[in-house]
Amino acid sequence: MLGHFRQRIGFILLLTLNQRYGIISSCPTKTGNFMFQTEIDDHIRTVRALKNIEPEINQAADILSESIRRGGKIIICGNGGSATDALHFAGELVGRYRMERRAWPVLALNTNPATLTAIANDYDFSDVFARQVEGFGQSGDVFMGISTSGNSTNIIRATTVAKAHRIFTLGLLGNDGGALGAHVDLALTVPSSETPRIQEAHIFILHYLAGCIEKKLTP
Repeated sequence: MLGHFRQRIGFILLLTLNQRYGIISSCPTKTGNFMFQTEIDDHIRTVRALKNIEPEINQAADILSESIRRGGKIIICGNGGSATDALHFAGELVGRYRMERRAWPVLALNTNPATLTAIANDYDFSDVFARQVEGFGQSGDVFMGISTSGNSTNIIRATTVAKAHRIFTLGLLGNDGGALGAHVDLALTVPSSETPRIQEAHIFILHYLAGCIEKKLTP
């Protein structure tokens, strides 16, 4: 009990000294600059660089919109943080982004743990998306694979299956696009080697695509 009391007193004293004299800095980097400002600058630089792929992003918006208009669906997937981006995008279109309109068919392949673990256990983890594309995909759909490296094996295999089913393939990538950059029909490659910055740019692109689709398809 006495040790806990001393810890609390020490913590209160440290906060008091910081308020008076500012002795606690905000995560300084090795060069002495504040980490927060560095991160902000890197983020802004990466997002601004998306202007270099603006035509490809707008082309993707047209392709996704036309697929939905003609009765197709969007099939989307990723790993880790990219999996949550896939879920986020599906939620924006099945639910809504900014406009009141009907729900649109977007299938995120990360959502069913029974399916994912069954395929990974009975076949291989590299097949967890490819098997679902084979089961759900149809000509006229759009497959969107998210990979910050562009080298995710399970995304590459799913892309191969999608192309075999005459499904348009779209890659949301980073770095130099990796193996997927040359494999998909259309690559949206964020020009950065930093995974956090790539992911931040990916969610910007996904929000932009959701907004474009709503404007194109909502009367």
